[in-house]
Amino acid sequence: MTKEANSTGKFWLMFIVSLIGTGLFLVFKPEWFWVMLPFLFTSFVYAKNWV
Repeated sequence: MTKEANSTGKFWLMFIVSLIGTGLFLVFKPEWFWVMLPFLFTSFVYAKNWV
């Protein structure tokens, strides 16, 4: 059997972008920062390859 190589680089990039977006929402629109949380946590789980 061959083992499939999983590249998580794009998910780490998505996590960093989501983290920055969440921070910006928290500073400028604190009542809406929760909108970014699903993107943040989903990208983190994919980056850690926990799926």
